[in-house]
Amino acid sequence: MSHPQRAAAFTSDAERTTWHDETLWFVRQKRDKAVYAIPEFQELRQLASDIKEHTLSRLDEYLEQFEQNARANGVQVHWAADAEEHNRIVLDIMRGVGATSLVKSKSMLTEECHLNPYLIKNGIAVVDTDLGERIVQLREEAPSHLVLPAIHLKKEDVGETFHVHLGTPKGEKDPQNLTEAARRHLREKFLIGQVAITGVNFAIAETGAVVVCTNEGNADLGVNLAQVHIACMGMEKLIPRTADLGVFTRLLARSATGQPVTTYTSHFAKPAEGRQMHIVIVDNGRTRQLGRPDFRNSLKCIRCGACMNTCPVYRRSGGHSYDFTVPGPIGAILSPNIDMRQHSSLPFASTLCGSCTDVCPVKIDIHAQLYKWRQIIAQEGELPVSKKLGMKLLSSVLARPAIYRFGGKIAREGLRFLPHALTHATAFNPWAKARELPEAPKQSFRDWYQQTVK
Repeated sequence: MSHPQRAAAFTSDAERTTWHDETLWFVRQKRDKAVYAIPEFQELRQLASDIKEHTLSRLDEYLEQFEQNARANGVQVHWAADAEEHNRIVLDIMRGVGATSLVKSKSMLTEECHLNPYLIKNGIAVVDTDLGERIVQLREEAPSHLVLPAIHLKKEDVGETFHVHLGTPKGEKDPQNLTEAARRHLREKFLIGQVAITGVNFAIAETGAVVVCTNEGNADLGVNLAQVHIACMGMEKLIPRTADLGVFTRLLARSATGQPVTTYTSHFAKPAEGRQMHIVIVDNGRTRQLGRPDFRNSLKCIRCGACMNTCPVYRRSGGHSYDFTVPGPIGAILSPNIDMRQHSSLPFASTLCGSCTDVCPVKIDIHAQLYKWRQIIAQEGELPVSKKLGMKLLSSVLARPAIYRFGGKIAREGLRFLPHALTHATAFNPWAKARELPEAPKQSFRDWYQQTVK
């Protein structure tokens, strides 16, 4: 199914669509308030973009430096070319220590690699400990947002899910009561988890340490209770020095949720005595994206979700309509790099308004990259037949001034004389379902211009 087809299912519930739109716009407004409080915010954005640009230009060197320093700290470093190898490495680590259960902090990379179903198929009990991730895991759904994985659900949905899986009273929808029930449920899972998996927000080449940013403290609790810590990171998460970290921590939470900083910013450099720490560095298409000059900037992404909160298409169509681990504008850039045919409709899920680029904390030219992907997809013949024919017809009209003028005249006259029920029939004009067409002008701009010049 294409993005428009999946989006149609989400937008069929008008009340939920409106609520989703307004909720994300509220988060966007919180971001703006947090940003305006820092006079040097734009300078921070530029500095962060420059640091990432420098790192990507010497990624091989910094990866080797990171590995060398991590190994010197007693950390075991693994390299994975793709999702399959990543999953196999994690399973081998667990089997090596005889573990059959793990607790997992939020990690979009493991979602990207579909780690959960792989481990479950191989007899491993997997528990997501982030509240939003746990909710969607119980519902057997994918996250719909990078930072707010259950943003598509209302408190009534969560209440029903917890009633079925956690035994809370039917009809319970008080957020505090539901959160307390989740806390009691997860505390037991933490205590019996043999292995803890975390994502990585930033990896510091200078020290070999990884940094994990959370608001719930679940990463810290999982790592400190389990005997084995596995940190799964995309190779683009590197920054050169510890001194660079403050630039990104000042940007990340403000862009994501409007907070000055995440509640927990945890540094993991070495395993505790008698325990193990593993870092799995994953490519999975990143070097291919690095080799695309038009799209390498997308690897600067720090996964804040700001582009999603501002995007009018994402807010109205929901994250699941993208059918990709990273939804929204940035996901529409990353997904064709993985599978152009499967995700060919995503670069078109944008108005190209540029709001995503305006809010990106590392200044990724998101809307420009979406436009470039559209050109490549068209060149590769991956457009649907209806769009191919439509574009050919449109190009023929636009290339012939006489036909263009004649068509404009027919349209103006038609809008004036045809009945409203026909011009606004949703079967012919879905755009007019919730909008009124403007009043047709009496003459075209060209006619007016020629008249005025004479």
